[in-house]
Amino acid sequence: MAIDTGWKGLFREAFTRSRNPMVLLDAERRHVEGNGAYVQLLGYGPRELAGRHVWEFVDGGPLKTEREWRALLHREQFADNAVMIAKDGSKVAVEFAGHPEIVTGHQLVLFVVLRSTLGVRLRRETGQTPSGASLTPRELEVVGLVASGLTAREIAAELHVAAHTVNAHVRNAMTKLEVRSRAQLVARVLGEGIWPAERADTANVQ
Repeated sequence: MAIDTGWKGLFREAFTRSRNPMVLLDAERRHVEGNGAYVQLLGYGPRELAGRHVWEFVDGGPLKTEREWRALLHREQFADNAVMIAKDGSKVAVEFAGHPEIVTGHQLVLFVVLRSTLGVRLRRETGQTPSGASLTPRELEVVGLVASGLTAREIAAELHVAAHTVNAHVRNAMTKLEVRSRAQLVARVLGEGIWPAERADTANVQ
C-alpha cells in the first residue's frame, strides 16, 4: 500500500471502524483529523476541532514543551497520560500512545487512546485479519505492547526475549497485515479488532 494512499485508505478505514478514540495531529500539535470515537470523547464536532492545538483541550495546557515535543517527533512511538476537557466542561483522564509518521510528505502523529474514564474498550474479538493471514499469539502480544508505546528493548525486557526477536515479530506482523510502519500496524490492529486477548484485562478502565 502506497504511503500517499495510506492516509486516505488505511487510516480512514481505521478511524471509521475503531471504537478507540484516534486523532492525527500535525507537527505543530494541531488537529488534522479525528475519528468518531474521538469526537464523541470531547463532544466537539470535526469542524470545531480542525486546526486547533490539542493543548486547548488538555487540562493545564501543553503536556510537553516545544523542545520536548520536537524530540518526540523523532521517536518511533511514545506513551503518556493526560486529562482532557470536554465541551460540556467535564474532564476525561486518558492514556494514549503516539506514533509519529511522515504521510504525503508531511509530519503527522497518530494518537490512539488506550484507556479512558469513559469506559472505552479495545476491540479484541479476533486475531484473524480479513485477508485470512492470522497473527500468532506471540505476534499479537508484541503488537499490543507496541500499541501501548513500549520500545523494542522495553518489550524484550517484559517478555524476557532478545530485542531482535521482538523486531522479528513486528516485521512478521507488518508483512502479514501488509503495512509499512508500526503506526500503520497499530492503526490496522485497532481498526479491525485484531488485539491480544491475553492483555484484555490491562486495557480496560479501572
